[in-house]
Amino acid sequence: MIKILLDQGLPRSAAELLIQQGWDALHVGDVGLATASDQTILKHAEQQGSTVVTLDADFHALLAVSGASAPSVVRLRIEGLKGNELAALLIRVWERAGAALARGAIATVTPAGIRIKELPIGQSLTQG
Repeated sequence: MIKILLDQGLPRSAAELLIQQGWDALHVGDVGLATASDQTILKHAEQQGSTVVTLDADFHALLAVSGASAPSVVRLRIEGLKGNELAALLIRVWERAGAALARGAIATVTPAGIRIKELPIGQSLTQG
């Protein structure tokens, strides 16, 4: 089962749509982390075995500096997505990058494609 934690700034409605697809999806606001630090969110996601989905570049930087091998983080570089658009995008991301995310990776999603770096930061893979 795919387990994700949506960061602040992303529509909560996407979590419900993904749950309907069999995902374990939560929003930080649903678990009392709406105003939590990025470090706290990363720690929670690691403890829960979740992948963080965010608009914030700081998560990638924190993982790179720490040398951590978990949790996986998906950074979206596409803003203004509605819940149904975000859910559809994440389904496509997991179709292409799910195996790497399950092992531990950071992914950056742009309109042009998905860039993936396995954790701890090392070899880079690109999928379009």
